[in-house]
Amino acid sequence: MATSKLVLATRNQGKIKEFRRILDAISQGAIELVGLEDFPETTDVEETGSTFAENALIKARSVCLETGLPAIADDSGLCVDALGGSPGIYSARWAGEHGNDRANTEKLLMELKDFPEQERDAHFTCAAALVLPDGREIVKEAIFEGRILFAPIGSHGFGYDPIFAPQGLLISSAQMSAEEKDLISHRGKSLRAIAPQVIQMLSSLG
Repeated sequence: MATSKLVLATRNQGKIKEFRRILDAISQGAIELVGLEDFPETTDVEETGSTFAENALIKARSVCLETGLPAIADDSGLCVDALGGSPGIYSARWAGEHGNDRANTEKLLMELKDFPEQERDAHFTCAAALVLPDGREIVKEAIFEGRILFAPIGSHGFGYDPIFAPQGLLISSAQMSAEEKDLISHRGKSLRAIAPQVIQMLSSLG
């Protein structure tokens, strides 16, 4: 099968590495994934959706339109039960500055400082959206259950990983190897769900 180019609608290097690792394992090299660093002229689109799926589609549509290539985007976030599902779609900018992982983590820990372990349940949600130049679209969602720790631990991953303990485990996501996390994470599950159709749809483009 010829290699198909797919643009990932992000400049987040941690996310690019994670997506590329997961897709490479699934597609066996059939997809060449590139990030927006290869397309510096693309516009940073405003995420105006009210759900993860809507925001993923907004980003994928914009990048597909501007590059003329198939585009995939995700919108993901952490939903904490005790906070009514927050930070949710605002996870990346929870502390005010987009992408400031440390500030976001510190704010979340402060919000939960008076909550005991049994009241710190949370889950990550990921919606992955593919948009093709011919107008076809597909979205898949997945969740990653766990709880919020009392302090960061671990040096792997990014975002809220150091304070998130996956369900049934005594370690944080940031203490897991990339391969271990990919098997159970929201992003890994959503990409594995969408990957067969991504490969099929890209191959149909010839």
